[in-house]
Amino acid sequence: MTLVPRALSLDLDDTLWPIWPVIERAEAALDAFLRERAPRTAEKYPVLAMRALRDRIASEHPQHAHDFTRQRMISLEQALRDAGDDEAHAMDAFHAFYDARNQIEFYPDALPALARLSARFPVAALTNGNADLARIGIADRFAVFVSARGVGHAKPDAPIFHSACRQLGAEPHEVLHIGDDPLLDIVGASGAGLRSCWINRRGENWPADLPPPDLQFTTLAALADWLDATHPTPVTP
Repeated sequence: MTLVPRALSLDLDDTLWPIWPVIERAEAALDAFLRERAPRTAEKYPVLAMRALRDRIASEHPQHAHDFTRQRMISLEQALRDAGDDEAHAMDAFHAFYDARNQIEFYPDALPALARLSARFPVAALTNGNADLARIGIADRFAVFVSARGVGHAKPDAPIFHSACRQLGAEPHEVLHIGDDPLLDIVGASGAGLRSCWINRRGENWPADLPPPDLQFTTLAALADWLDATHPTPVTP
């Protein structure tokens, strides 16, 4: 990649923090809430059954594929209804889940690297998920927040990437998108005209059937080092 990026877009889940420990804790918090407030629902839908219900709801409602919050709410309403509990518990149940969902543990390099990147470039948080950056404590590191729920399109669809570029005030080819998922992040970004960087923390092989990323590093810190070494004076919008 020879073009100096004018701005960056950055995936969140599994790029700044591992997502499955977060989801498992959030599911446990939801289960604890239901056992106290809606025990029939907790009995009918323990953690794994609730997860399966949420997956089924997602497949049955493709119109909400970009909106994880709506999928979760529909699942909770369905579970409460199935068990004969009051559906009015759904919102409080969601808050129990969502509070825990925003209690995350960063990868060791993530916060220092994010501070370095955001000091030099405008950075967009670009996510299919529903993390709350203010609750997590990193909202000030981002120039803009772009979510699938807000845009109405999820990665790898081009509109979510183009929305980030517009909000950053840069053309797609001037933006470097950084993420962990080969299809959602790298292929999606490349298809939308952005440059791409794969953060490959697990040392996996790149899928042979996909076009490769422009850059690849095992940590976000390694990308920050590379940008410092190769592009010491960033071009800002």
